Amino acid sequence: MEVVKEPKPDTTMRKVLLLINCILLSIGNCGGPLLMRLYFIHGGKRVWFASWLLTVGWPIILLPIACAYMHRSRTQPISENKFFFIKPPLFIAAAVIGTLTGLDNYLYAYGVARLPVSSSSLIIASQLAFTAGFAFLLVKQKFTSYSINAVFLLTIGAGVLALHTSSDRPANESNREYVLGFLMTLAASALYGLILPLVEFTYMKANQEISYALVMEIQMVMCLFATGFCTVGMLVNNDFKVIPREAREFELGETKYYVVVTVSAIIGQCFFLGVIGVIFCSSSLLSGIVIAVLLPVTEILAVIFYKENFQAEKGVALALSLWGFVSYFYGEIKQTNKKKRAPETEMPSVPNRLESV
Repeated sequence: MEVVKEPKPDTTMRKVLLLINCILLSIGNCGGPLLMRLYFIHGGKRVWFASWLLTVGWPIILLPIACAYMHRSRTQPISENKFFFIKPPLFIAAAVIGTLTGLDNYLYAYGVARLPVSSSSLIIASQLAFTAGFAFLLVKQKFTSYSINAVFLLTIGAGVLALHTSSDRPANESNREYVLGFLMTLAASALYGLILPLVEFTYMKANQEISYALVMEIQMVMCLFATGFCTVGMLVNNDFKVIPREAREFELGETKYYVVVTVSAIIGQCFFLGVIGVIFCSSSLLSGIVIAVLLPVTEILAVIFYKENFQAEKGVALALSLWGFVSYFYGEIKQTNKKKRAPETEMPSVPNRLESV
C-alpha cells in the first residue's frame, strides 16, 4: 500500500511539539500510578473502575480538536476544512488498538492494586524490551549495540526484582495475590509493548496524510473503545452500583474520592496523548524509552508519598535501568553526530522516522 507522505514540519516546531508531548507523557506516566495506588490503599477495590478511569476522559480531546478546527477555518477554504479527518480504515485500526488498550488497562490496574508503585514501575520498565522486539518486527526499527544493551539491562533489572517478590508484599495480602499481581503487570507491560509499535505501524500504513490534528482524533477513538471495553467489565461486575457506597466509605472522604477519580481521568489523557504524540514526532521506541526513563521519578515519588520500602533488589534493578538509559542515549548521541557529518542525509530529531514504505 502506498502511504501518503506527510508534510515535514519545521524543525523547530517539530522539536517544540516533541517536547510538549514528552511533558504530557511525563505527567501521565508519573501521576497516573500514584493516583491509582492512592485509590486502592484508601479503600478503593474496583479494578474495572480503575482501568475505566484511565481512558474515560477522552471527551477532553474534543477541545484541542475544536481549537485546531477553528484555526484551520481561518487559514483554509471552508470546502477543505472538516472537523474530523479520520477515514474508515484508520478508524477501524484505532478501534482495534483501543480495545487492546482497554484490556491492557485492566491488566495494569490489577497489578497496581496488588503491588507497591515502586515495584509495579520497575516491572513496567521491561516494556521497553517488548516495544523494541515488536518495533523490529512491525516497523523495521533499526538497532545499535547501545540500544540492544539498553533493552538487555532493563529486562535483567525486571528479572532481579522478580526473584525477591515476597519481601515487598503489602500487609494483609497473600503470596498468591502478590504473584498474580506481578504476572498481570508483566502481561500489561508486554501488551503495551505491542500497542506502541502498532500505533506507529498504523501511521505508516494509513492511506491519508497524518497530521497532529489527525493524531488527536486517533487518540480519541482509541480511548473511546478502550472505555467501552472497560464499561462492559464494569457492568458485568456491577461497579456502577457500588461506586456511591465506595465513595462514602473512602478513607479520605467522599469529596476527595471524586477528586481522585476526576484527576485520574484527566491525567490518563495526558499519558495517552503524550504517547501517540511522541510516536508521531519520532518513533514508538522513543515513546517506550521516555516511559522507562521516568522510572526513577516514579520510584522516588512512591517512596516519599507512600513510605514504600526500597530494598536492595529494587536498588539493583534501578541501577540496571539507569545504566540501560545511559547506554541508549549515548548511542543516540553518537548516531546523531554521525549523521551530522553526512550532509546528504536529512537529520530528523530522532532517528528512524519512516516517511514511506
